[in-house]
Amino acid sequence: MKAAIYYGPEDIRCGEKPDPNIEEPHQILVEVEATSICGSDLHLYRGAMDPFMERGHSQIGHELIARVSEVGNGVGKFKVGDRVSMAYSCSCGECYMCEVGQTAHCETTQKAVYGFGVPFGDLNGTHTEALILPHAEGHVIKVPDAIDDASALTLSCNLPSAIIANNLADIKPGENVAVIGCGPTGLLTMDIALGKSAGQVVCIDQLDYRLAVAAKKGATTINSSKEDWKEKALSLTNGRGFDKVIEVVGYPETLQMCLDIIRPGGTIAAIGVFCDQEFNLVLADVFLRDISLHMNGFANVQPYMWEGIRLMERGVVNPAEYFSHEYKLDNIDQAFKTFYEKSDNALKMMIRP
Repeated sequence: MKAAIYYGPEDIRCGEKPDPNIEEPHQILVEVEATSICGSDLHLYRGAMDPFMERGHSQIGHELIARVSEVGNGVGKFKVGDRVSMAYSCSCGECYMCEVGQTAHCETTQKAVYGFGVPFGDLNGTHTEALILPHAEGHVIKVPDAIDDASALTLSCNLPSAIIANNLADIKPGENVAVIGCGPTGLLTMDIALGKSAGQVVCIDQLDYRLAVAAKKGATTINSSKEDWKEKALSLTNGRGFDKVIEVVGYPETLQMCLDIIRPGGTIAAIGVFCDQEFNLVLADVFLRDISLHMNGFANVQPYMWEGIRLMERGVVNPAEYFSHEYKLDNIDQAFKTFYEKSDNALKMMIRP
């Protein structure tokens, strides 16, 4: 079967893998209807996680909408023909960490993540024609047919992460909120924040075309590539800083931006995927300004997938509007290149087998 395979930095191509077969009773086999590229996949693409990947072997992708084609004899929740998605991290649903909602830290699967290399379980990725979903009853969810494929893809990662970000920030009516990063997850985070009766929702990014999307939805926008970005942002809060700042990028520079514009007593929710080993966090500054800092890039999305479905069914969010390109699996290399270079006003890529 066809599958996206990691061959090295900036070298992810469509290749061939053996057809998958059910080997354990808790597994299901699904045929991929669509998948997509997450911003965290770009860390793989640029080589930041090269030591985790086996070149010529490791598969890519962790966002999915699919149909069940076979079920293991220990699975009773799903049947052939069901339309399903799954959380990007594989969790059993039964261990202590799953029971307390920390599904990304599942003790059974040992933090296994689809398409993220050998240390994360060496699982098959979703950028393929078919794949096995182990421990299916623990982290797979049925998706109503009324939800379009593009929107459904965001259930694996983007939309639950946006929900988590808003929960961590705990936005109160009238509070000023800054969202740093206007990729698909950042824009969904903005959508939810705009519905919380916030004072100002300010979106910060370096790409004008992304900021234009945010502005169209009602957010105030600032281009952080401009030298006066910080002064402009603080001026919107009478100089005191934002009540809540949500980071959706995953770089030391963007975390520092959060610290630069948060008010004393404010809350930072950093849900970007950070690959850097170190960051110069000035403890005295965080202490003296009473800043609350939440890091949640390795997000526990499974408990929030049902809520994501509800938000889409009730028209609160429409993730499909953030998909800008569609590619065939054969052209996965071009899809990654376009997304990585942010060319052609790229927002989110849909991949069809």
